[in-house]
Amino acid sequence: MSGRAGRGVRAGLRWSSLRLRLVVVFGLVALTAAVSASGIAYWLNREAVLTRTQDAALGDFRRQMQNRAASLPLQPAKDDLQSAAVQMADSGPGYAVLLEDERDGGKPIVGYSDLDSFTKVDVPRSLERQVSAQQRLTSGNSYEYHLFWQRTSIGGTPYLVAGTRIIGGGPTGYMLKSLDQERQDLNSLAWSLGIATTLALIGAALLAQAAATTVLRPVQRLGEAARKLGEGKLDTRLVVSGTDELAELSRTFNRAAGSLEKKVADMSAREESSRRFVADMSHELRTPLTAITAVAEVLEDEADSLDPMIAPAVHLVVSETRRLNDLVENLMEVTRFDAGTARLVLDTVDVADQVTACIDARAWLDAVELDAERGMMVRLDPRRLDVILANLIGNALKHGGSPVRVRVRTEGEELVIEVRDHGPGIPGDVLPHVFDRFYKASASRPRSEGSGLGLSIAMENALIHGGTISAANSPDGDGAVFVLRLPRAAEDESAPDDSVDHAAPINPTGTTGTTGTDADGGES
Repeated sequence: MSGRAGRGVRAGLRWSSLRLRLVVVFGLVALTAAVSASGIAYWLNREAVLTRTQDAALGDFRRQMQNRAASLPLQPAKDDLQSAAVQMADSGPGYAVLLEDERDGGKPIVGYSDLDSFTKVDVPRSLERQVSAQQRLTSGNSYEYHLFWQRTSIGGTPYLVAGTRIIGGGPTGYMLKSLDQERQDLNSLAWSLGIATTLALIGAALLAQAAATTVLRPVQRLGEAARKLGEGKLDTRLVVSGTDELAELSRTFNRAAGSLEKKVADMSAREESSRRFVADMSHELRTPLTAITAVAEVLEDEADSLDPMIAPAVHLVVSETRRLNDLVENLMEVTRFDAGTARLVLDTVDVADQVTACIDARAWLDAVELDAERGMMVRLDPRRLDVILANLIGNALKHGGSPVRVRVRTEGEELVIEVRDHGPGIPGDVLPHVFDRFYKASASRPRSEGSGLGLSIAMENALIHGGTISAANSPDGDGAVFVLRLPRAAEDESAPDDSVDHAAPINPTGTTGTTGTDADGGES
């Protein structure tokens, strides 16, 4: 359970995960919207706060300049300026004042409301020039001097600095208003907007997760059902609820799964019926074939004493009887493979002895060269190895060219048996089909001695061992090469081998039942 949960978490964290992409998209949309709204709100509030504070301070400073500074004498004393500056600062909304005028002889005098907080050094030069500059009188401007202001920073603290001059002669006044309280208020607002943005982002992620769960859960169930269907569980169905697109998709899946289950069931039934028919037919044919084979052998023994006109017919009957017997045995063997009833009867054998016994039983010693070291012990099914070797070697002798060379060796944990002939090789269009059932390389000889099942039976016997057989042409262009690969320790089967009861014994003439050669599935 924990492994499945871990896989689910890892799957959810992959970028290819639709869930993760949906959460990210929701998060980006929420972040963009929240940041935009917060930025606009902060900017509007900032301008409102600063404008309100600025307008209040400038309006009060203008009135103070009109009421107090304008009432001073034309050449005031320093004490007059100092007293007026202090009165203006005390009655104003928390700002410092500096008044500047000239004595006789053009000497400047300055009055400060607070010498420690505001001096002439704190007035920006650009602002001082604007305040001192006399404006041209026009139809749109009836005043020589105007009130100018500027936001500046002194020692890391924001300030509002403003200045103006009395028209018609009088002192020049400057005020310094701290904006630190407004900055703190705006910082608090920024923190509040940041927290709101974070909460909006978290909320969007939770909503995206909920939406993803709602949307993707049916998709995940559909994927799980499709996986089970692919594994062969054709009775898999989805529980359908609702009327949306996903519900319609689930209904379509259920209809497709039901149709597939029905078709597979029909095909399986037909295939089972075909296998049963072949098995029953082969079994029923064995009894009359046994009697016919016995009669044919008697006729063959008496063929030399028969009329010369009848002898060829007797030989044909004997040959076709043996061919029919081989075909029936091969069909029964194939049926057992298809039904899954074929089992291994394992034994530890000397491979060299097994190959020699196979060649000797069929009187092939003069036509086959064997390269095998004795003492090579392998655990396998001796009867099935004999079937494989008989078909491979018989195929090489019939369609290849002498000498046929059989080489036995081991490669790691595999037993490798190579059968090579010196014939014309296998045509390129035939090579992919040499192990197909009933495949005959030449259409001009449909009544060849083989049934077209030999090499396919050899392959089935190799596969049941956990091995395989490959076919290719020799690299030097001289003949074909069949390579059998079997594990040196085949997996044991506990079930009995039903095919042993039906295995035909090898007779001295080389004619066999399931162990006979059938080369029509091979070379031409």
